[in-house]
Amino acid sequence: MTQAVFLISVAAGMLGMHPQTLRKYERLGLVRPSRTLGSMRVYSLDELARIRLIRRLVDEHRVNLAGVQRLLAVAEVVQRVRPLLDDGGVDTPQGRRQLGAEVRRLNQIIGF
Repeated sequence: MTQAVFLISVAAGMLGMHPQTLRKYERLGLVRPSRTLGSMRVYSLDELARIRLIRRLVDEHRVNLAGVQRLLAVAEVVQRVRPLLDDGGVDTPQGRRQLGAEVRRLNQIIGF
């Protein structure tokens, strides 16, 4: 099974953005496009959805890029914690350790 990917110029056109903006997002770690053998950036549909979210946070909610970085980091932690809670993973010692580690990550992200 293959997944659709788009070169940076095509992705930028689809998003109504300049390719330089996508490069900036990559430099900041907001997106992680794959690379071809020739080192060209390619964006998956998931990456495009993530960029749309970033754009919405910036344009509609007036969050600066540093704030976007923090929000995305928190969202990633939540995604890792959710299965622990849904599948009863916190009932095991390993699950509790993982949950504790994720809570520590959250504290670091938000500066506690």
